[in-house]
Amino acid sequence: MNASAPIAETLRGTLAGLLDGLPPTRAAQAVERLIASYRGTTPTDAPVLRDRSDVVAYAAYRMPATFEAVRSALAALRAAAPDFSPATHTDVGGGTGAASWAVADAFGAPPATTVLDWAEPALALGRELALASKVPSLGAADWRRARIGSALRIESTDLVTVSYVLKELTPADRSALVAEAARAAQAVVVVEPGTPDGYERIIAARDALVGAGLTVAAPCPHSGACPIEPGSDWCHFSARVSRSSLHRQIKQGSLAYEDEKFSYVAAVRFPVAPVAARVTRKPQIRKGMVLLDLCAETGGLGRETVTKRHGGLYRAARDTAWGDAWPPPAEDAG
Repeated sequence: MNASAPIAETLRGTLAGLLDGLPPTRAAQAVERLIASYRGTTPTDAPVLRDRSDVVAYAAYRMPATFEAVRSALAALRAAAPDFSPATHTDVGGGTGAASWAVADAFGAPPATTVLDWAEPALALGRELALASKVPSLGAADWRRARIGSALRIESTDLVTVSYVLKELTPADRSALVAEAARAAQAVVVVEPGTPDGYERIIAARDALVGAGLTVAAPCPHSGACPIEPGSDWCHFSARVSRSSLHRQIKQGSLAYEDEKFSYVAAVRFPVAPVAARVTRKPQIRKGMVLLDLCAETGGLGRETVTKRHGGLYRAARDTAWGDAWPPPAEDAG
């Protein structure tokens, strides 16, 4: 799932100039320290991004991945609710605004965005990047400093995004934040790393959103309990990310891309048409057949084997990707 060229390319181009004047070694050290902080097990009650060098290094390293993950989640939301066109958007814990860039990319008439974060250096750089983008909706965004936790109050809005934030919070603050997002918004999109613990946070958020009266739009085909037995597996997806030179320096790799693993939930307060089933693993293409692992609207997990004798459906299965809806639209399977 590639982002549309204009905003994706604008983001890459805007980020490309960030490291000017920042020695590569210092950038690498900043990124390594920040990665260690974000992978830690202790939630923080203070911003992890402390100064401009921290923010510049982290933005260059993480914004493209966050953008692609959130954009994928928004694409699934739009597929389930094609008439949804938010006029307002609040990006909670938005930092330098990657999710806001994804929202601007997702909607033909991008909503008025407010970015809330407790790290002033992140907000300052986010504002700078947004203005440099020349994207009107990003340039007009409102960047506000706010403590992300139990005391946060969100103004009524059409869409709330919460991306890669819950791990930074205590369990009590996570619960309060999701409850507040559910109260304030017509649609809530939560994205976390595609790890077992990231999935656990998404499931907790999903349960809370459903409990608050919202309906799951994606990725699940239903709003019932997740059929995955706790501790046995986890639901996550993948988005391809173009690697910057900083990515290659840090990871000592030569590939021009990497795959961002993420878990997410999108839930809404209006009528929605979830998919009949979703592909939950990378399809296995064998000679004359494709094996699809699916989560279905009936609430169960299963595997479907599509063979050449299925004709157009087989051809569609060969083109189906991890995270896609199944079956495809009739015109794609004809």
